[in-house]
Amino acid sequence: MIDTEIGCTFEFVTSRPTHAVVMVEPHFAESGRIIETRFELDPHDPSSVYLDHFGNSCRRVNLAAGPVTMTYAAVMSTPDDADPVEFGAVEVAPADLPDEALMFVLPSRFCQSDLMADFAFAEFGQVQPGWSRVQAISDWVNGALKFQYGSSSPSVSAMDVLGSRTGVCRDFAHLAIALCRSLNIPARYVFGYLPDIGVPDPGTPMDFCAWMEVYLGDGWHTFDPRNNERRIGRTVIGRGRDAADVAMVTSFGEVQLLGMTVVAAQRSPLS
Repeated sequence: MIDTEIGCTFEFVTSRPTHAVVMVEPHFAESGRIIETRFELDPHDPSSVYLDHFGNSCRRVNLAAGPVTMTYAAVMSTPDDADPVEFGAVEVAPADLPDEALMFVLPSRFCQSDLMADFAFAEFGQVQPGWSRVQAISDWVNGALKFQYGSSSPSVSAMDVLGSRTGVCRDFAHLAIALCRSLNIPARYVFGYLPDIGVPDPGTPMDFCAWMEVYLGDGWHTFDPRNNERRIGRTVIGRGRDAADVAMVTSFGEVQLLGMTVVAAQRSPLS
């Protein structure tokens, strides 16, 4: 095991006091890995946490009028091996899926699997079912899309990206998820912290990362269409049908984001 430092700082400005729900803390399933954790709001105001129906940790906050800084930081105990591989994992027929996996076969707001079924079957219908087919989808999305900051927006869907062939990690995940669902493979959207451990420094500021989890065999498995490699140090923040279920900030009033920084790195022994 290794220790990783994760966290973020958001700088907001509001014209009036505004209530918001923020999702920047580890998913409930990650809680056993937390060594230290800290949440701060400046100006200070009490906050509370609840778990939504996906097990995501959602914090309710009141943002004062004017500038507000929100900071989250944690130290996590993290496995020092990469995402597990199970080449023999098989696809599960819809009739045999557990109840909780069924919703992840259906179309959702940003993953219109019903609209791309013909494309999915033409492209991947003859690929060996199971792990190989999901990896083929991840490979295809990684190669077909160009990653470009600023090329996307919160309204861009998997169908949009299939046409434009350009996007950010959120779009890579949405397209791969939609293709999997078109083939009756349950797939869910995941976002979180991903440090650059064991990979070259990309030379860009750290950001949140999105990937997907696919139900094969008897459980969920991680696939990352954007990076398309097994990585070390993922910490899940949110899981859902697509990005609409895991918005980082949901405000009940006008809130302007002035700046954001993200931290995800292996902890130095001297920290």
